[in-house]
Amino acid sequence: MSALKGDKALIANSKRTSSDESNYDDKASLAPPMTISHKVQFWSEDTLVTRTDEIAQEVAIALVYNGISHVVMMASPFDLNDLALGFSLSEDIIKHPREIHDICITQQPLGIEVNIEIASGPMAALKQQRRNMTGRTGCGLCGAESLQQAVIPLNKMDVSKAPDINHKAIQTAVINLNKHQPLQQITGAVHGAAWCDQQGNIRLIKEDVGRHNALDKLIGAMYQPQTSNTQAIDLSQGFALISSRASYEMVTKASRAGITLLVAVSAPTALAIDLAKQANITLVGFARNGRHTIYT
Repeated sequence: MSALKGDKALIANSKRTSSDESNYDDKASLAPPMTISHKVQFWSEDTLVTRTDEIAQEVAIALVYNGISHVVMMASPFDLNDLALGFSLSEDIIKHPREIHDICITQQPLGIEVNIEIASGPMAALKQQRRNMTGRTGCGLCGAESLQQAVIPLNKMDVSKAPDINHKAIQTAVINLNKHQPLQQITGAVHGAAWCDQQGNIRLIKEDVGRHNALDKLIGAMYQPQTSNTQAIDLSQGFALISSRASYEMVTKASRAGITLLVAVSAPTALAIDLAKQANITLVGFARNGRHTIYT
């Protein structure tokens, strides 16, 4: 179900950690810090020492559309504009970024509320299919009311716009992924989703405690309104790299965003492979230093 027909080729690439230059109201200063310092007992080679570790924050994030709460997820409390836009696109709530009129982020006692104002057409459709999906990062299906809602067929994408598989580029991106994940280096607790060019250079990366959230943040960052400081990304000239397994939901999100080549560090599921074939997505898994497996 490709979301942005006619607009998928040119996408804003800010090359920044957060989207605080976007047209939306991201009050980043109100958000909790990315990490907290915590004293721990560290044992190694028969020696026990006290040290301070940096621990990744995991916060309840509520996405509220036109005043109606739609989903609460556990996520990292930053890049929430990107998360809101990417989730709205990858869950097929909107078809184009211009259908979001405003995003306002508010710190609450128990978490963060992201209020998203969308156009009347998408809101009417959302009301018809609205369901409670608390805990999305856990299973991806919480709140689905029927088997038909669980697995939705995907439309085939234009294979003529798909990039050729460049094995050297995939290896370049995989080898360099960790160095582009500063929060993962500090905490060891977050996933990454990166956009890579045809040479394997990582041009944009997003991190989150949830693998779905990391991909949504990447999609949202790529589709943020273009400014004088941004460059266009051609989806036919690169691929997405994720630091997790490739589940059916990751393939679905990639398809709706117009991503035709998805590379995962870990394994795909059988359903993910089936959906990738259905959507004309090239799916690569077990992408590690010196090896990777092509499934579709």
